[in-house]
Amino acid sequence: MKRLKNRMYYGGQDYTKLEDEIGYKFKDKSLLDIAFTHKSYSNEYHLKKVPSYERFEFLGDAILEFVTSETLFNKFPEKPEGQLTKLRASLVCEMTLSQISRNLHLGDYLYLSKGEMLTGGNNRSSILCDLFEAVLGAIYLDSGIDEAKKFVMRFLLDDIEAKAVYHDAKSILQEYSQKKSLELHYELISETGPDHNKSFTVAAVLNGKKCEVGTGHTMKAAEQEAAHKTILMNGISI
Repeated sequence: MKRLKNRMYYGGQDYTKLEDEIGYKFKDKSLLDIAFTHKSYSNEYHLKKVPSYERFEFLGDAILEFVTSETLFNKFPEKPEGQLTKLRASLVCEMTLSQISRNLHLGDYLYLSKGEMLTGGNNRSSILCDLFEAVLGAIYLDSGIDEAKKFVMRFLLDDIEAKAVYHDAKSILQEYSQKKSLELHYELISETGPDHNKSFTVAAVLNGKKCEVGTGHTMKAAEQEAAHKTILMNGISI
């Protein structure tokens, strides 16, 4: 039973580079095998004794919410519950977590069915978001809450304000344009790639003037990046 994409047999991946990237060395490498196993792979190859990452994802999601909540509670004592909830939501959203997973190349280690692989599953935001939580769950099971916290702090909570601005970039730019009586829209510049792995390039346009350009695997992601760049380059604040 060979690994897809000409990789090793199941359970035989070399995680050395990944461990260097995340700054954590696993005592039990089999936890990573589970963290990177999509249910489509288990189903396709009838690996009844090889669970998918779903339970790890469930655990990681709970740890992520706790660590993020605790950090925000301590860092922003002046913020009321509603603002903390909104800030937490902006940090643990699919867009943010999937981008971290892309930066760490987590999709390169994913065990997928042939169908999921052919349709770009290893770069799908929903799956990459799941992977971040699954790896977090694996770290917790391998070493406990302290190492799990370090992982979250290192890759998610290292720059809270910047990540929050990125998540809210479109609404921030929209509010700014309304305050300044400017017309805002987004213009599609290019669309490339196969249907399962599209790449969009979009420009933010204020009062007919093209501002910054963003790219992404969805129009929404490209617009988000264009808005974020426009905010940063123009020193926009609300």
